[in-house]
Amino acid sequence: MFGRNQTSRATVARGSAMEMEVKRGRFRLSVLEDSAQDCEVQRQIEREVRIREGTCKLLAACSQREQALEASKTLLTSNSRILALMTQLQRMKEAQAMQRAGRRSSDGGSERLPCTGKVAISDIRIPLMWKDSEYFKNKGELHQCAVFCLLQVGTEIHGTDLVIVDRTLTDICFNEPVIFTDAPPGFDLRVELYSCCVEEEFSVGFSTRRLSRLGSASSKKFMATLETAASCSSHGSRTVRTGGGSSPGGESPVLLPALSVRGPKYHLLAHTSLTLCHVQNSFRTHDLTISDTEDSSFWLPLYGNMCCQLVAQPLCMTQDVICGKLRIRSETNPGDWRDVYGVLNGSDLKCYQQQDDTDSLKTPVFTIPINKETRVRATERDPALHTQSITITNHGKKTTYTVLTRTPEDTRSWMEAFWQHFYDMSQWKQCCDELMKIEEPSAKKTVAVTLKQGSLDHEMVMPSSTPTRNHLLPLNRPVSSEIQSLLSTYYNDSY
Repeated sequence: MFGRNQTSRATVARGSAMEMEVKRGRFRLSVLEDSAQDCEVQRQIEREVRIREGTCKLLAACSQREQALEASKTLLTSNSRILALMTQLQRMKEAQAMQRAGRRSSDGGSERLPCTGKVAISDIRIPLMWKDSEYFKNKGELHQCAVFCLLQVGTEIHGTDLVIVDRTLTDICFNEPVIFTDAPPGFDLRVELYSCCVEEEFSVGFSTRRLSRLGSASSKKFMATLETAASCSSHGSRTVRTGGGSSPGGESPVLLPALSVRGPKYHLLAHTSLTLCHVQNSFRTHDLTISDTEDSSFWLPLYGNMCCQLVAQPLCMTQDVICGKLRIRSETNPGDWRDVYGVLNGSDLKCYQQQDDTDSLKTPVFTIPINKETRVRATERDPALHTQSITITNHGKKTTYTVLTRTPEDTRSWMEAFWQHFYDMSQWKQCCDELMKIEEPSAKKTVAVTLKQGSLDHEMVMPSSTPTRNHLLPLNRPVSSEIQSLLSTYYNDSY
């Protein structure tokens, strides 16, 4: 049926279907993998600790308000990442301890997991509800707050740009898309709005010697706390948290050592959680839970709603699931067999004339729709065909295709790929109806946090992309030599 010298570049042409899924990260087969993940999480924690200490030094050395606001935001974001990573590490330790104690019935087995995907939130709009006397008549003291959003899915945490808000604005706007690259279909995207009153005074009076002692003591205390948490978790116990705040999954992780750093303080103003059911290829309005009262200095008159666009791209819609040489016929022409190179991707089984056509982006010879209504089954060995075959039936078009592979192993690999693909689509639901578009963040630009009054367009901070080593730099004034020295020392020690 196929020439012996013909080769296939199938994802799992020679390996088992199970090996394919292991490579794609859908099965966890051993505790050794957990140990490797432990090391990676600990490395991430150590990196965030260094960032945290460097930010504390920068915050204490800031002589300008805009610098201090950005540094304080970075410190809060780093603290959140450390807490999320410590929670994940504790869970992993507890799971390993339970597995070693024989509390898992699936010891050494495998579990089918859905693929992960990208989740992007963009064009966040939070309307404000100023009093008539404040907005229209421009009366009363000009109350200004620095605000930003903290966005979290699991241990992946991002912060938006900083925006200065006063009564001249009708909406708080965060235009730049924030992308989470490895989210499961059961993701819980927590959106937290933080606010800080910019009129509040803050001190910048730490000496360099005191800063050095603060960083060293903090690092030692933190790593000791981390080792204690890991030790307790390895014995299946839970470390009790001694302070307030939330953590992923409602766990009780250890508290971060408190740092007595003077500077602007951000407070949680409102929050909400978005899940798969909120994903839609259009803008939607979501309710916000307001966390404080009008008496607070950082208060802003929120309507209690947030508008944004939340989209997702599961891997099963963007990556090739499996590919290889096939022989296909349609029931409308049972004698017309066609040798093709098939690629299962998204909602299609694309059939090319040859393998090279996939690289040259040529149009497939024909395409078989693969969706939630498609039925795929492996038939018994057909005496006429002398091999086992796969039938693909689409309920809407009522067309059945018969598919032959080169070997029984390839047939099993294709069937496993189909089963996994249908499972992925069932978990990601509406995200697999069509490929949603995700806009990548724009190139990094020099931005300015401005205290100047004006319209919405003037007050809105220009978008920025992923963090770089300059994300702690002041935004609209020259950097002092003292801060340059601190940053240089910090990055040389950290990277």
